[in-house]
Amino acid sequence: MPSGKFKTPTSLSDRELQIIELVATGLTNSDIAEKLEISKRTVDNHISNILTKTATENRVALVRWALKWGKVCLNDVNCCILPTSEHENNKDEVLS
Repeated sequence: MPSGKFKTPTSLSDRELQIIELVATGLTNSDIAEKLEISKRTVDNHISNILTKTATENRVALVRWALKWGKVCLNDVNCCILPTSEHENNKDEVLS
């Protein structure tokens, strides 16, 4: 394990990745449940499974893990935005 603190990336479902992104924005489990139109208990189960899979102990450690492994992008931190077309790529070069 790198630095002995975080388990390396593991297989997470699309829903689990979605929930990690919402946790990283600061939403509570109740808020996440409302946003995704699922029960809070389902969110609780997802969070529990995610913490187990990532070998993290709490939400803060989970967000740190997600940032470390590039699973989330927060306020342009840890983001990799690729140009979607040649035109956008040329526009960026002109602005530089």
